[in-house]
Amino acid sequence: MTTENEDICRVRGRVKWFDPVKGFGFVVSDEGGPDILLHANVLRNFGQSSVADRASVELDVQSTERGRQAVTVHSIEPPDASEMGTLADLDDIDPEVIRAAPLEPARVKWFDKGKGFGFANTFGRDEDVFVHIEVLHRSGLADLQPGEALAIRVIEGKRGRMATEVCGWEMAIKASES
Repeated sequence: MTTENEDICRVRGRVKWFDPVKGFGFVVSDEGGPDILLHANVLRNFGQSSVADRASVELDVQSTERGRQAVTVHSIEPPDASEMGTLADLDDIDPEVIRAAPLEPARVKWFDKGKGFGFANTFGRDEDVFVHIEVLHRSGLADLQPGEALAIRVIEGKRGRMATEVCGWEMAIKASES
């Protein structure tokens, strides 16, 4: 499907990989063809600082002298549940309790991708909120940066407050306006 600008077309695909430290990654189009460069600035304009490998994305793509590049992100869907690991801490919790938890504004305290977890603080509360990497992946994210603004769903888990869903602050605002 072509948009108003003849050079730009809408593409659906999957994230091949994205490295927030390097500031870019690549997407493979569902229709095939060369990989599509996804720059961190384009992702930030969508309201996220990272995206999970294998996440499904819808992008506007432009062909340049250096290859195909994403210019706008329209949607990101987490990888298929069958591709992700499980998180034992959530297995015994009623899914309705998880869905009913409100989105709360928060900031990342720290997150270590290598360790697979980190902590955030919700506004107005002193307790840390545990954030597991599998929750990030289920939310379509790959990494978090200290100080990053988020919206998270929090429940009381076996070991205290824990996030069950994470999204960028801008995405939470867009969702509440629709």
